[in-house]
Amino acid sequence: MELLDLPGTYSLAAVSPDEMAVTNVTCGRVAGERGPDCILAIADASNLPRNLYLISQLLELGLPVVIALNMVDIAQSRGITFDCERLSQRLGIAVVPVVATRKKTIPPLVEALERAASGTPPPVLPDLPPMLIEESAALRDALEESLQPAEALRVLLDRDGHAEQQFFERGGSPARLAEARERLAQAGIDGPAAEVRARYRWINRILEGIISRPETPVRVRADRVDRILTHKLGGAVFLLAVLYVVFESIFRWARPLMETIERAFAWLSAAVATLLPEGVLQSLVVDGIIGGVGGVLVFLPQIVILFAFIAILEDCGYLARAAYMADRLMRSIGLSGRAFIPLLSSFACAVPAIMGTRVIADRRERFVAILIAPFMSCSARLPIYVLLIGAFVGDARYLGGLVGRQALVMLAMYLVGVVVAVPAAWLLKRTVFAGPSPGFFLELPSYKWPRLGAVWQRMYFGGRKFVINAGTVIFAVNLVVWALGYFPRSTATWSAVQQQAQAQNWDEQRVQAELAGAYLRDSFLGRMGRAIEPAIEPIGWDWRIGVGVIASFPAREVIVATLGTIFNLGAEQAEGSVSLRTALKQAKRPGTDQPLFTLPVALSIMVFFALCAQCTATLVVLGKEMGSWLWSLASFASMTTIAYLAALGVATAARALGL
Repeated sequence: MELLDLPGTYSLAAVSPDEMAVTNVTCGRVAGERGPDCILAIADASNLPRNLYLISQLLELGLPVVIALNMVDIAQSRGITFDCERLSQRLGIAVVPVVATRKKTIPPLVEALERAASGTPPPVLPDLPPMLIEESAALRDALEESLQPAEALRVLLDRDGHAEQQFFERGGSPARLAEARERLAQAGIDGPAAEVRARYRWINRILEGIISRPETPVRVRADRVDRILTHKLGGAVFLLAVLYVVFESIFRWARPLMETIERAFAWLSAAVATLLPEGVLQSLVVDGIIGGVGGVLVFLPQIVILFAFIAILEDCGYLARAAYMADRLMRSIGLSGRAFIPLLSSFACAVPAIMGTRVIADRRERFVAILIAPFMSCSARLPIYVLLIGAFVGDARYLGGLVGRQALVMLAMYLVGVVVAVPAAWLLKRTVFAGPSPGFFLELPSYKWPRLGAVWQRMYFGGRKFVINAGTVIFAVNLVVWALGYFPRSTATWSAVQQQAQAQNWDEQRVQAELAGAYLRDSFLGRMGRAIEPAIEPIGWDWRIGVGVIASFPAREVIVATLGTIFNLGAEQAEGSVSLRTALKQAKRPGTDQPLFTLPVALSIMVFFALCAQCTATLVVLGKEMGSWLWSLASFASMTTIAYLAALGVATAARALGL
């Protein structure tokens, strides 16, 4: 028996990608996968009426169904009792009480599944208005491609939902669907509301005499905990503490793992370089292939750590409380509390943050959250800030030495993205994604200990999906950038550097650094930097900074190594390199004694990278999650434009102030 775990949902009325996955799998609509033989519906014993709503829809799929009545221990602690045998008789399916964390309660469930998988579909179906059934059947008959009755009902009732989109993609007629909905309206049947009323009438009839509840609700420890965790003050303090731990883990705890991956690939590159002769093959393998794979895998620690925290917080029941606490703040920009955690995690890395927006049910809200997530200053921007602040911002102290100027500038860089993201979200919600604000319906689940197996699964599948879906494209882009920076290789360039080396008696390390810088200046990438120089000159940049901007498209932090190569120091330079900072300070504009890097230039570069979309991984995941590469192109174009204008404004203002 093969068990496929689907995302949790309250209904087959799919509005989020996770909910659509549930509908497609249960209806057998996944390409290359055969449909299920049986459905295992897991219901919360303490909230059975709400969970039976989904089960009423599952019964209409024409498949055997088994109900696992889970967490009966928690329900009993609240004074709630059940007659599972009578409920099973009324539904015509097996209802098995279980406590998922107690293995001894699982064997009866397995036996029930074995019987159901070889049995017949349940005979009991919810009582829906006959006209709903007739109109959905007419839609099904009008479409050449077969639809299940449950699918046709979702097409009819779920306006702007995934079922409606798929209906049109299969050749369904928008006019026929509109006519069917109009006939329902003329008959006084208000579609979704009529379905909800009918299903709950059926649920109340089914559960009559089945559930026993105490007249006065039993106060349990979870209620006392919620008084603190959802309190306006105490809850906010606890939320900030949790968010700090999540942020710190992604921002700092992942760093040793990322550095280990970087060192491993650096060692591999050095080892392979000794086995291959110098030339294009060595550079392709070492810089292109190995460097490209390393550029993909270095993101994995941040991704798996984020998914681990999401799994832990969700499994223990706190994630719903965090969304509830943040909802009021997020409403001011047209989002709900569900968008808070993904946006916050963008300060570590936008890639897992965008993937984390799948918890947002409303399509418009989810897309807005995806589009503004890259504005948050991720950890990849930090090397740029550290390099330029350390080189050009004096470490003056204020308030008796408690506050430093460099720290204030660093904080300002992190706030830049937030300041731009807020009006961007507000504008998107009122233009491209205009529509009614989604209702924020949220059930606060019971507290329980996280399951290590579930946490591990979330980490594994989240990391695997990133490597397979996004990693291939990132790797390809890295190869393209490598080729642009490598070709063409002129013998004249090599001869000129060798002559200069002999004249000035350079050692071999200096020769290689100078040669790498000369090759880069003469490469296609260097020529592209010169081509965009007229556009970036008003900011105060020259072609060398332009090369850094172009080369950093795969990942923002690449600009540090690129600048090291351009200024003949080698690509191994890091943000804390004293020699690189000195080289930047001493760099002159061609043919003049004027410094290339000044405080206005440094500020403009930091602002540009704070707002630009120089991250292949982010753009790839953004396109994947939004379903079209056009969104990636639109995001890149708009963010680059905003970044350019902001950099120009900051440089102009800084010069006007005499900085």
